[in-house]
Amino acid sequence: MPRQKSRHVDDPVEVGRRIRNARLERGISQRGLAFPGCSPAYISRIESGQRIPSLQLLREMARRLGTSEDYLATGGASADVSVLAEAEIALRLDETEVAAQLYETAASEATDDATKATALEGLGHVAFREGRPRDALDFYERALVLFRAKPWERPELAEGLARAYATVGELAPAIALLSECVERYEKDADPIRHVRFASLLGYALTDGGDFAGAERVVAAALVRGREVRDPYTRARLYWSQSRLLLEQGKSELAERYARQTLETLRATEDTYAVAHAIEALAHVCLDLDRPDEAIELLREGAPLIDAAGTPIERAHYRIEEARALAALGESKEAAELAMTASAQLGGAEPADAGRAYVLLGQIFDDLHEPEKAAELYELGIDVLERFGQSRYLIEAYKRLAALLKSRGRAADALELLERAVSVQERTGRPAA
Repeated sequence: MPRQKSRHVDDPVEVGRRIRNARLERGISQRGLAFPGCSPAYISRIESGQRIPSLQLLREMARRLGTSEDYLATGGASADVSVLAEAEIALRLDETEVAAQLYETAASEATDDATKATALEGLGHVAFREGRPRDALDFYERALVLFRAKPWERPELAEGLARAYATVGELAPAIALLSECVERYEKDADPIRHVRFASLLGYALTDGGDFAGAERVVAAALVRGREVRDPYTRARLYWSQSRLLLEQGKSELAERYARQTLETLRATEDTYAVAHAIEALAHVCLDLDRPDEAIELLREGAPLIDAAGTPIERAHYRIEEARALAALGESKEAAELAMTASAQLGGAEPADAGRAYVLLGQIFDDLHEPEKAAELYELGIDVLERFGQSRYLIEAYKRLAALLKSRGRAADALELLERAVSVQERTGRPAA
């Protein structure tokens, strides 16, 4: 029988009290309850009775709190917290082992496909959070089949699936899935989801070297985003611009948008998002040859990413720290950090694993160990070539070419430089 919707919303003070009590009973912070369109600051105003939430927001909060929309809105009977709701709460609190056990229980006890699919999707989120993107892919794909739904009908699942594809270097299916979602949300006049998925599509197209496609997608998202005040949506737009400009060699302009991203997210008090924005700005500063500023930023964000990031995200962050240390002349510390990061990445993030190997090659080059440096450059090139055409691959070709030339292997060096030029010409990437 369909759930009956609330007929009215009670006094805002009482609504806020019930939301606050339910949140505290579940051990969830205002930041942990927040979601796109409902920031921690807005939740604070709802709980204090200063704002009346829409039924749509109440419905989402009820889902996240494991209670009923009717209870939050009117004080009606509260639904029992289900195993799935408990699992989601555990996942939001980063208790991944507890969440995994609860989702597995829900999957094994499910009596219908929808419940089992929801449990499998949750297991996918757990696997991705734990740095197991290939396991996440398996769970997500099985969940989508059981839901008998189009990806755009399950936005959280669609985003998880796209991110998992991109993480393991499978950009084509990620781009196809995101394109389908963007087209649908544009037709549905859903600007927040349209911008959210357009930003993700812009990232994927940029990583694949399709700058023209990325520019079209980001431009359309900017037009739609003008009507949206949600800080997360605006931050996505700024970051989309920054990444695209950085890949096009326009680092000064990229810095401007990276700073806008960070300042927008600081206002949300979302430390997880802030940590990623700090990493992004530090990356731009390194490209602008400002390692002192980059390391200062990275040290600010390190405890934030360590507290909330996945293993892969923490390894990714360590790569940026190693880059900064190497630029500051701290080669031994940088090598140690990059070695640790590359071991943690394994084959999960091809682009970043390749970057780590190239960085290690650069460090051993600086330490006058050419054989080790050449071995690492070659390993980085092998990984990056399988991932796609990127500026990191161009850099790797050029660094190995310089090393080989210094050792009297001019013909091999020339062949590598020709490959670098070929990548630049095919992708339209600026010459370094």
